[in-house]
Amino acid sequence: MTDEIGFDDFLKVDVRAGTVTRAEPYPEARKPAIKLWVDFGGEIGIRKTSAQITAHYTPQMLVGMQVMAVVNFPPRQIGKFMSEVLVLGFPDEAGEVILARPDKTIPNGGRLH
Repeated sequence: MTDEIGFDDFLKVDVRAGTVTRAEPYPEARKPAIKLWVDFGGEIGIRKTSAQITAHYTPQMLVGMQVMAVVNFPPRQIGKFMSEVLVLGFPDEAGEVILARPDKTIPNGGRLH
């Protein structure tokens, strides 16, 4: 467990739902990864990221999938690719990422409460 935070700290983290519109292998990454373009709706638009999710996902199966991501981190250079959001997930028994996603379709850009 980590240190307690206040509710105001939680509100600073902007977690939104978005739909993957494009996904490509990222063979240049140090660890196997997939490049993602995620549509978060009109206010935020399409943002890109890379994720080490190749154990459970292929680029083809990700297109059209809704995911959850932190959208208010500063951009971060990942190799030759600029990551603009952090897609969220949980480790399985082997430590491989399972994406966090809504269990029903919601409007892109919906914010986590």
